Amino acid sequence: MNESIFAFNSFAEFIAMGKHGFYVWVCFGITIAVLAINVALPWLARRRYLNQEARRLRWEAMQ
Repeated sequence: MNESIFAFNSFAEFIAMGKHGFYVWVCFGITIAVLAINVALPWLARRRYLNQEARRLRWEAMQ
């Protein structure tokens, strides 16, 4: 009864995912990219908005 508690016997088998590795890792990569975009876009939009408001306030102060 020498059963492993892990589904894969080696790291290479883990990467290959039972010959579905390409599909699995592409899906994983797309998921990570979408999550990164969901964090980055609002952060960049907020930064752009704050810069625009700062410019507007400087311009109004000069008027």
